[in-house]
Amino acid sequence: MTKDLSDGLIPPTVGSGAVADEGPAPKYKIIGPGLVVAATGVGAADMVATLVAGSRYGYALLWAVILGVILKIVLVEGAGRYTLATGKTIFEGWRSLGKWTTWYFGPYIMLWGFVYGATAMSSAALPLAALFPALPLPVWAVLMGLAGLVMVWFGRYDVFEKITAGLVALMFVTVVGLAVIARPDFGAMAAGLVPLIPEGGVLYTLALAGGVGGTITLAAYGYWLREKGWSTPRWMRVMRIDNRMAYVMTGIFVIAMLIVGAEVVSAAGVTLAAGDKGLVDLSTVLNEKYGVVVGTGFLVGFWAASFSSIIGVWNGVSLMFADFWGNMRGKHSGHPDTRVGGKYFKFYLLWLTFPPMILLLLGQPIGLILAYGILGSLFMPFLAITLLGLLNRSHIPREWRNRWWTNTALGICALLFIVLGVQQLVTVVAPLFQ
Repeated sequence: MTKDLSDGLIPPTVGSGAVADEGPAPKYKIIGPGLVVAATGVGAADMVATLVAGSRYGYALLWAVILGVILKIVLVEGAGRYTLATGKTIFEGWRSLGKWTTWYFGPYIMLWGFVYGATAMSSAALPLAALFPALPLPVWAVLMGLAGLVMVWFGRYDVFEKITAGLVALMFVTVVGLAVIARPDFGAMAAGLVPLIPEGGVLYTLALAGGVGGTITLAAYGYWLREKGWSTPRWMRVMRIDNRMAYVMTGIFVIAMLIVGAEVVSAAGVTLAAGDKGLVDLSTVLNEKYGVVVGTGFLVGFWAASFSSIIGVWNGVSLMFADFWGNMRGKHSGHPDTRVGGKYFKFYLLWLTFPPMILLLLGQPIGLILAYGILGSLFMPFLAITLLGLLNRSHIPREWRNRWWTNTALGICALLFIVLGVQQLVTVVAPLFQ
């Protein structure tokens, strides 16, 4: 009998329909694909957004963070459940809904990868440039991109997973430790569980509930399940535990950032810079308030969060592209060309790494940023809506179809992300007409 990949052997093929579902019920292991998808989804921009929300509104939006965690659990569980219940990848599912999904996803993944590559490399380079200023930021950015390329190009999934777990431990210890040092106000935190929106806080509420940890990598979960060897319905219970535990950790991490914003940034009376540079500003505040050790430790955690996103995207989104392009070339989703190390996988790895370096040297062209902002804001509602379509179809075994509460949660996800998408469109387009 073929064993799963976690035992070191090749898993059953996923992509050509359901596979044999024999053997004893598997047991949950703490490190799994859920930890990878959660770590990849939370980057420096999410950290800044949470810090700013905490500094402006204290703990008033704590309930929105918890709601966001629940919504991400629903989305990622849906992607994993579809893969395990059908033996097909999420792209095969999208394709079954009509050609419109392919026409959307193909241009999106190419444009997103080009711009995200530069953004991710710069984000991971910022704390290193602050710690080791002898090398300029663009050089650090290039080195981070190359490091991600080498680690993913030559590494197996189990090695990649262990590295991600180490980075998660590093970012978790530094950020949660900082929150403990900041001495949170537990009474105010309890009051923040009441779902109220403070004056002027609508957009921050939406961002915390829908934006934190929400990227294209949520849809990569099914591909990481396949690489792990979790490929049949008998893994369903383990997948659900894996997903929930990972996003509980994400929730703790985001709440820790909210505490730091409320207790440190607000008390210091500083305004963080927009984007990832706000985290460098925070390290300066921490140096002054708690000493160099704490400030340096935070920069290390900042780097770990950013670099985990690099290797996660380099691996997961490359798998998504390989599956997409393999299907376009008439190759099933289990074909070697569509897997880790395949030629389509390697092509997208190179696409993520080298073309974006042009943006690091020349600056980001405004037209590209506008197009990325518009397309990027529409991926999450695309995922929520397509999961509603896929997981209510008659060919899904009845026990794995959506229940009414799952449909309700996905409907809320779709509505929330559409509102966020419209807000992003307004933010990007409105200045053009002023």
